[in-house]
Amino acid sequence: MATIPLYQTQKLQIYNSISGEKETFTSITEGSIGMYVCGPTVYSNVHLGNCRTFISFDLVFRYLKHLEYKVRYVRNITDAGHLENDAEEGEDKVAKKARLEQLEPMEIVQRYTLDFHQVMSKFNAIAPSIEPTATGHIVEQIEIIKTIIDNGFAYESNGSVYFDVQKFNKTNHYGKLSGRNLEDMIANTRELSAQSDKKNPQDFALWKKAEPQHIMRWPSPWSDGFPGWHLECTAMSTKYLGERFDIHGGGMDLKFPHHECEIAQGEAACGQTPVNYWMHANMLTLNGKKMSKSTGNTISPDELFSGNNNFLEKPFDASIVRFFMLQAHYRSVLDFSNDALEASEKGFYKLIDAIQTIDNLTTSADTKGFNVSAWKQECYNAMNDDFNSPILIAKLFDAVKFINTVKEQNSTISKTDLELLQQTMHAFVFDVLGLVNINETSSDISGKLSGTVELLINLRAEARANKDFATSDKIRDELLAIGIQLKDGREGTSFSLN
Repeated sequence: MATIPLYQTQKLQIYNSISGEKETFTSITEGSIGMYVCGPTVYSNVHLGNCRTFISFDLVFRYLKHLEYKVRYVRNITDAGHLENDAEEGEDKVAKKARLEQLEPMEIVQRYTLDFHQVMSKFNAIAPSIEPTATGHIVEQIEIIKTIIDNGFAYESNGSVYFDVQKFNKTNHYGKLSGRNLEDMIANTRELSAQSDKKNPQDFALWKKAEPQHIMRWPSPWSDGFPGWHLECTAMSTKYLGERFDIHGGGMDLKFPHHECEIAQGEAACGQTPVNYWMHANMLTLNGKKMSKSTGNTISPDELFSGNNNFLEKPFDASIVRFFMLQAHYRSVLDFSNDALEASEKGFYKLIDAIQTIDNLTTSADTKGFNVSAWKQECYNAMNDDFNSPILIAKLFDAVKFINTVKEQNSTISKTDLELLQQTMHAFVFDVLGLVNINETSSDISGKLSGTVELLINLRAEARANKDFATSDKIRDELLAIGIQLKDGREGTSFSLN
C-alpha cells in the first residue's frame, strides 16, 4: 500500500508579499516545487545580512523537502551587470573591485564565490539544486530582450535597451509588489542628466552599452555591452523553473526595484506573472543600529566565528549563530548583540543535551503528563504557519522540559512515545532547523588539536636538543600568535589556549 506524502496531511501557509496575506500553499505541479532565491553579488566577502537571508531560505528548502516535496531550488551568482548603488549608471561592482585590486574580474568572482560557499557550509546550509551565473546566461538574456522589444515594452537608445515602464503600466500594474503607484513615482522623480537616453526616468536598463573603459562586455544586436541586473534573474529563473513557478525569495531590500522589475519583465516577455508566492527575509541590526560598513557598525561571519571584533566578548560557533537567527521569524528584524548570542548559546546546549538524554531514558508501559503525538503536530503547526521557527523552537523546549523532568524524577516513558520523541526531535532539530551537534564536533576537533600541538612540542624539543633555537622559538612564537601558549616546566612542555 502506497504511503501518503507528508505534504498532503500538513496545511502549509505562506505569507505572500504580493498580497500582503498568508495564503494556503498549493504547488503548480502536484508534489513538485520550483523555488528561486536571489544569490550574492560576488565582489566582496559575504556579509551577515546575506547569510540571514540564505539561512532563512535554507530553512524553507529543508522543510519543503521534509514534507516530501520534490524541490528544485535555484539560487544564482551575480557576477556581472550589478552597478554601484543599484543605479542605472556607474561601474559594475565586480569590475570595480577587479580594477582596484588589479585582477581579472573572474579572479574576483572566483575568490568571493568560494568565500560565500565556505561560509554557508559553516552554517550547514544545503547547496541549491542549481547555482547558475549571470555571465553563463548572456545568450538567454539577449533573447528575452528581443522578445520584450517585439512585444512593444522596450526600446533601444544609443546602444542601450530600456524597459518602457509607462507603456507597460497602461495594461499592467508596475509597483504591485512594493505597493507603489507609478504616478507618485513620476511626481517624485527629479530629472538627471545621466537619464537622457531614457524616455522616462522610471525606465530601467535591460542592456547597457559599455563605455570604452568597461572591462566586462559581450556582443549583442544593439552594442558591445552587458545585461541589466534585473534581467539576469528573469533569464535564470525562467530557464530552470519555467515561465511561472512557485516561490521566489530574497532580502527585503530587493523588493523594489529588483523584484518589481522582475515581475514587469516576466509579464512583458511571457504574458503572465512569473511567480505565485513572493517571500522576503528581513534585515539584521547590530546593537540596535543598522549594519553599515561606512559607520563601522558591522561584523563579518569570520569575525563572529573567530571573536576578532569590537562588539562581542567571545567567538561563537556557526551552529549557535544559526540557532540564534532561527529564534526570530524570517520576516522580523533581528538584532545582533553579545547578550542575545550568549542566551542563544545556553539554549542551544540545553536543546542538544536533552536530545542526548533521550537515549538514556527508561521505558515503561505508558507516559503520563505529556502527549507526544499532540506535541509533534504542534511542531508541524508552527512550521506550517509561514515557517515560524521561533514557535517551533518554543515547542521543542516544551519537550526539553519534559525530558529533563523524566530524568530528574527517575521516571519512565513508554517505548512508543520514546521512539516518536526521538524521531521528532531529530527531524526538527537536525533536518529542519539544520543545527549541528557541536558537542560531538568540538570533542573531535579538540582531540585533533591536542595531537597536532603535541607533535609540534616534540619537534620543538628536538630542535632545542640540536641547539636549533631559531626553529624552537619560531614554533613557540607562531603558536602564540594563533592563541596557543606553550609552558615549559620540570615535567616537560604543556600548552593552553589563550
